[in-house]
Amino acid sequence: MSAPLAPASLILTALTRGPLPGYAVIREVAAVSDGEVKLRPGTLHGVLDRLAERRLVEIDREEAVGGRLRRHYRLTATGRAAAPASPSTGAPPRLAALDGLRLLAALAVAVHHYTAYWALDGVHTPAYFLPDASRITIYGFLGVELFFMISGFAICMSSWGRTLRSFFASRASRLYPAYWTCVIITVAVTTLLPISGHIPQRVPLSWTDIGVNLTMVQEPLGVPAVDNVYWTLWAELRFYLLFAVVVAWGVTYQRTVVFLMSWMLAACAATSLDVPLLKAITVGEFAGYFIAGVAIYLMHRFGPTPLLWLIVGLSWWVNLHRLKERVGPHGFDIPLRPAILIVTLGYAILLLIALTGRGRPAWRWLTLAGALTYPFYLLHQRIGYTVIRYGYELTSLPVGVLISVTVALMLVPAWLVHRYVERPLGPRMRAALRRACEPRARGGDPHGADR
Repeated sequence: MSAPLAPASLILTALTRGPLPGYAVIREVAAVSDGEVKLRPGTLHGVLDRLAERRLVEIDREEAVGGRLRRHYRLTATGRAAAPASPSTGAPPRLAALDGLRLLAALAVAVHHYTAYWALDGVHTPAYFLPDASRITIYGFLGVELFFMISGFAICMSSWGRTLRSFFASRASRLYPAYWTCVIITVAVTTLLPISGHIPQRVPLSWTDIGVNLTMVQEPLGVPAVDNVYWTLWAELRFYLLFAVVVAWGVTYQRTVVFLMSWMLAACAATSLDVPLLKAITVGEFAGYFIAGVAIYLMHRFGPTPLLWLIVGLSWWVNLHRLKERVGPHGFDIPLRPAILIVTLGYAILLLIALTGRGRPAWRWLTLAGALTYPFYLLHQRIGYTVIRYGYELTSLPVGVLISVTVALMLVPAWLVHRYVERPLGPRMRAALRRACEPRARGGDPHGADR
């Protein structure tokens, strides 16, 4: 780790996130310094005054709160140029290889869904048409586990130095615009172009059910999902809520490690004691994947340590132990060893990206691939079934070709959702949520940090 920065440098670095009031600058400095520097209000304002004299910082706006004047500070153009580069602040650099890995996981899940457990022609499962290939593609369900590992890595990376308000606004604006759009599209397609025979979603949905689906919490409310793939979103939401505890506390290396170890123990206890509520809170059988992703990000940021290797190793061992629960219920007689190999390979690839600096190849298309993953995942299953069924009935394409074409076709609506929904609406929703969550305290900071 680099030598600690002086308070002035830390304040400049904190303000790269945008205009902040005094109390927020103190909190950001603590996060940037990994908890090592905790400024007192008097020290803060002395440094701010000196930075203002050097024209590095200026007042962004003033507001009256409880009879006191609260000042928000921002960097000047000179201040932005002088602010030290810090991985703790600003938008973290994208790891293009991570984006590619994310899309690869989504494609694996899609191929799994298209080649298993539904009546492709209304009578026969895909295994009838692709007996050999389906025994391989069935393992695509493990793309979900890889998703969760990547999510742990990405959420920890993007949360460093954020306030709870910023974390909430970022997650909500990332998830909901595309999700709402994909729910509406899926309902429209499956209503206008219904298919019969065995499909995973068998329960007719009422308008009330669809409305509950728009909240993304249909699973805990016992409401059928518009698309079966939405079950993973509930696992993601629970992870976000758990990690929000760390964000509210202030994300540092030590606090994150304590959180991971506590979470691992709680998740294992929930399973051993068979406590349903604790299983739900700790994300049950998938906790180990999120934990592994967060720990691997800490390796990426701070370098590998024996403690981090221990956390990653324990999560790997626990995940392999629980793989039997994921493999056993499937319709095919699937050997366990390939599943173990795939999960281990997922760990190895993520560690390679994190530790070798191979996460930023110059392939710009990988960034787009990562951006398409979320809408592709939300749209692919039910709409893909419809495309395959109608394609089977209306064309003479071989089933293997038909499935491959469908996978490629589903990238088109995914791109449309990304381009015309996520890109324009995400930033607007994020800004609106941040404004809505701005603190409106009745009294000022008793120590004068609002100045």
